[in-house]
Amino acid sequence: VELVESGGGLVQPGGSLRLSCEVSGSKFSNKAMAWYRQAPGKQRDLVARISNGGSTGYADSVKGRFTISRDGAKTTVYLQMNSLKPEDTAVYYCNALPAYPTWGQGTQVTVSP
Repeated sequence: VELVESGGGLVQPGGSLRLSCEVSGSKFSNKAMAWYRQAPGKQRDLVARISNGGSTGYADSVKGRFTISRDGAKTTVYLQMNSLKPEDTAVYYCNALPAYPTWGQGTQVTVSP
C-alpha cells in the first residue's frame, strides 16, 4: 500500500483536525504531493499542494485555514485544518501532483454541530 491517509473524524464547526498521509514507494520521491477531497456527489478536487522544494499552494476555499507540510524524509504529508466549516465535509486523499491512478482509502472528515 503506497498511500495511507489518517486523522479524519467528526468535528464541530470552527474545530481543527490534522490529517496524515504515509507515503511509500520510490515513485513518490522528488514529486510534488497534494491533498484532494471528494464530497458526496461531487468530483475530487485539489485542496493543497506542496512542491519537492517545499513551496505550497491552496484552493481559495481553504486558503488561510489549511496548511500542508511534509516531513524531512518526505515519507509523511500532513494537512492541518483549522476553522473547519460544514462545507469542508468530504473524504480526503493524498497523492502526487499530478496524481497517480491508484489512490489510498482516504479519510473521512465530517464537520457538523
